[in-house]
Amino acid sequence: MPTTENLHEGRFLRLLRRGRWEYAERTNAGSAVIIVAVTPEDNVVFVEQYRIPIECPSIEMPAGLVGDLGEAESVETAALRELEEETGWRAERIEYLMAGPSSSGMSNEIIAFVRAHGLRRVGAGGGDATEDIRVHEVPRVEAARWLAQKQREGYSVDPKLYAGLWFIDFDPDGTPVRR
Repeated sequence: MPTTENLHEGRFLRLLRRGRWEYAERTNAGSAVIIVAVTPEDNVVFVEQYRIPIECPSIEMPAGLVGDLGEAESVETAALRELEEETGWRAERIEYLMAGPSSSGMSNEIIAFVRAHGLRRVGAGGGDATEDIRVHEVPRVEAARWLAQKQREGYSVDPKLYAGLWFIDFDPDGTPVRR
């Protein structure tokens, strides 16, 4: 196995080379989590925020880093924290679904998908002091059409949220979710 060379280290990222392959590594968190959340009114919870690397607003599912506050935490704990912080919704329970690479050719970051259960509104959301998040609650039956419209309007739509839409109704093995 070739040795790993550190090409650059920033505050939150490190650029590495192993053999001829260059890739990024997070230095401030162990992984990330995407939260699949549906309100009691059967609305899918999406968030919108401007993303500097792509220079446009992006539509995503609520998500965040695991352990980015400097403390060890589980995926489920991070999901509870991020869901409430970003959206103002609190979940009774978080169900772990699966984890995998966010972009296996560019980063070693692992992203877990979780499903939020028993949502209740406890605040407005919008993120922490460093974020400017807008919350969207879209009827589940209209979600795909709404996302297509947002793309036509010039928004970036995170492709991972289509996996999240699948996880509303199915487990990772394709088994339908009991309601």
